[in-house]
Amino acid sequence: MAVVGRPLHHENELVERARRGDAAAYEELVRLHEHVAYRTALVFSASPADAQDAAQEALLKAWRALPRFRAGAPFRPWLLAIVANEARSRVRAAGRRAGRERRAFALEPARAGEPPDAAVLVRERHAALAQALAALAERDRTVLALRYLLELSEEETAAALGCRRGTVKSRVSRALQRMRTSMEVAR
Repeated sequence: MAVVGRPLHHENELVERARRGDAAAYEELVRLHEHVAYRTALVFSASPADAQDAAQEALLKAWRALPRFRAGAPFRPWLLAIVANEARSRVRAAGRRAGRERRAFALEPARAGEPPDAAVLVRERHAALAQALAALAERDRTVLALRYLLELSEEETAAALGCRRGTVKSRVSRALQRMRTSMEVAR
């Protein structure tokens, strides 16, 4: 399966070249994935600066680990698992957790040019959604952030969390149900 805008055969070619030591090929892989690596690290990190550091360190670790990468396996989930592990390790080591959810669940502002009443409704919906997300347990917030806010596939979410795809499906389902219940009670 290829992600739109990222042909799988080209990525596989780059991975194989990088595995043989081609730094330019790895630099191109980094360019393709650095944004989602940063956003993934942000879900687990205490601050944007920590997320940036974790993403950069994870990209270096991935470069060093490329010889152990299984040829033909999807690169992005493998990379995002390294990023998530690095970010989680940094948070545990630093013992800092405050504020992480606010940054991970930052919602987009209303779009420019929208009628004022539409912008108000969008902000109200975003606030209600953010409040419902904040009320969830960390495990639920994390799986929903990876799956829907970062728009990772189930496979990529599973890799980032270090679990199976079926586990992601069930966690997402239960988290969404808890969030729906929370939002209905709040009405």
